[in-house]
Amino acid sequence: MTSTLSNLKVVFFDFGSTLIYTKDPWPPIYEQADRALVGVLKQAGIPLDIRAFSSEFETFLDNYYAERGTSTVEKTTISVLCEILTANGFRSVPEPTLREALDAMYAVTQQNWYLEEDAVPTLEILRKRGLRLGMISNTSDDENVQQMLDRWELRRYFENIITSAGCGIRKPDERIYRLALDQFNISPEQTAMVGDTPEADILGANRMGINSIWITRRVAGLDPSPAKPDVIVNTLSEIPPILTTIPSSR
Repeated sequence: MTSTLSNLKVVFFDFGSTLIYTKDPWPPIYEQADRALVGVLKQAGIPLDIRAFSSEFETFLDNYYAERGTSTVEKTTISVLCEILTANGFRSVPEPTLREALDAMYAVTQQNWYLEEDAVPTLEILRKRGLRLGMISNTSDDENVQQMLDRWELRRYFENIITSAGCGIRKPDERIYRLALDQFNISPEQTAMVGDTPEADILGANRMGINSIWITRRVAGLDPSPAKPDVIVNTLSEIPPILTTIPSSR
């Protein structure tokens, strides 16, 4: 599909598999991450069995991904960790302890995320053109996203960063898009959403009247139905040329 988008003032980006990507198989990484989390809890006096915990947490992950197509209410990893601990007889664990344990887990999984080479150059070009940038990311842990943004010094490019864990609602729910539009005080037709997931990024934008840019570099299949992207690109570097009109003011 070849097309151009004009008169835009704001561009929203997805995060995972759009600006960053994974390289290595997840199972051995998850095992290491679980050990790191359980290790922190054991130091805090919570002697979880690593095999039992890994099984329960894997069940959560399976359910989490299965429910993505049926519910837009975000269930956070910290709430799931609380449920698992409560089921094992450990109630009222202090939140700082839970956070420390999750940070240990994410410190492992974050190592399998890599910044796309054309991410920063693309963001730089768009911002220099006067476009305002925002992020709308589906995630079960807001702090995990915030840490990775700081890791690559990406925060400076975005005026607003919305995560589903932070607001409790997942894409493609119209409410998360409405929140993003309200933060910029802008109408849908003056914005575009860039993302890799047709169901979340493109269909959600379609429903709101937001222009949509589907990036296919990390996509297994090439059928976005029932979503209807306005533009399809393979890389981030293809985006600046299709945004033909530079906003004259903010």
